[in-house]
Amino acid sequence: MDITFVNTPISRQLLKDAAAELFGDMVKAVVDIEREIMAIGGELHADEEALLLNAGSRQQDLWGINLYPDKELPEMIEFDSLINIRPRQNNRSRDIENPLIREKILEIMRKLVV
Repeated sequence: MDITFVNTPISRQLLKDAAAELFGDMVKAVVDIEREIMAIGGELHADEEALLLNAGSRQQDLWGINLYPDKELPEMIEFDSLINIRPRQNNRSRDIENPLIREKILEIMRKLVV
């Protein structure tokens, strides 16, 4: 599966298909918390990040996550990616440390994954 730009709701089955192609039970995603869109299906979060940057997203709004489509929200989301290491935004680990950003991502996932 190529990287897919997601700005309208997608099915859980599409996530499962994307996961099966690369990692089995997980699909990587990058979420733009300002525009409430995401990219899925890349081998690296950085690839999805590049697609969103080229589509007009701002770096500070992009956060990498992993999605486990066999699980329900919020357990479906793992807030872990190398692109999340941002000392200038007070995020010094791969994890998304700010609970407000985590909640925003969860809110976006409720809208985009049906």
